[in-house]
Amino acid sequence: MRRSWQFVQTVLGVIFRHPVTGATIIPRLADGRIVLVRRRDNGLWGLPGGLVDWGEDIPTTVRRELAEETGLEVVKISQLLGVYSAPDRDPRIHSICITVEAEVIGKMQVRDTLEISAVQAFELTSLPEGKLSHDHNRQLQDYLSGRATIA
Repeated sequence: MRRSWQFVQTVLGVIFRHPVTGATIIPRLADGRIVLVRRRDNGLWGLPGGLVDWGEDIPTTVRRELAEETGLEVVKISQLLGVYSAPDRDPRIHSICITVEAEVIGKMQVRDTLEISAVQAFELTSLPEGKLSHDHNRQLQDYLSGRATIA
């Protein structure tokens, strides 16, 4: 019995004392615009993305999260842009975020109405400045400056 309890404690420690892994997408339409989502939890614009589900790899997570949040489809994951791991990057949990750029197609529509209130494509010159959710300001700035980042 004691050995079983130690095992349970170890598993709970691994689950609750370690960061979770997520993916963020910088979706680019063929015309060069970047797609952002407005989050319901804080009302801010942000990049689509979310947590990796059990049994998923990053490309699968990218495709699933993009479709769930924007209605768009990944044509190609263009490049790895960065890994963001600061403990305070997400106010809800400590997460490690893998950020990619993806070429996307389709009709923009909110599919996850509990999490997302709007989807919009922005020209690079009209991106919402300074008021993006989580650390998405930094991710976009790193992307626009051509910097691959581990932070």
